Amino acid sequence: MADEEKNVESTESGGKKGGGLKTIVIVAVMMLGEAGALFFLINMMNGPSAADASQLQGLEDSGEAAPVEIELMKGQFQNMSTGRVWEWRAEIFLRVRQKNVAEIESIMERDKALIQEGISKIFGRAQDRHLREPGRETMTRQITTYLNEIFGVDADEFPLIDRVLIPELKGFPADA
Repeated sequence: MADEEKNVESTESGGKKGGGLKTIVIVAVMMLGEAGALFFLINMMNGPSAADASQLQGLEDSGEAAPVEIELMKGQFQNMSTGRVWEWRAEIFLRVRQKNVAEIESIMERDKALIQEGISKIFGRAQDRHLREPGRETMTRQITTYLNEIFGVDADEFPLIDRVLIPELKGFPADA
């Protein structure tokens, strides 16, 4: 009888080891099947389509509504909001519609000193965190508001300036 119990126990323990191996094999087969199904679905949908330059041509306006970039100014501006004197080197561009370029350029020529003074004041009273923003949102918003007051609106009651661009804004301590 003792021999029968040992045989039963060895059969049960052997069955458990084989069952563990079967489970691992079944899970592996299911995972491979799932990976194959996902691969098939992604390829069936052709994945993301490539963008052609010919597709983008229709997005830009043409003629009078085409956007044009005009350099407003390059300069260095002082700021002392941190208790130290900082020099901020900036380039400012305007994005305007083609039909407004002549009017914008005439206002820029006529009010050159006024524009420089206003932007210098914006930089002078700006807080350090505004000057260091990665997206330059605060400075762009303040300069846009100021310039919209100067340039005004066109015949269609749209602002003459579509957008203010600040591609360069670098600061360094002036007393170093």
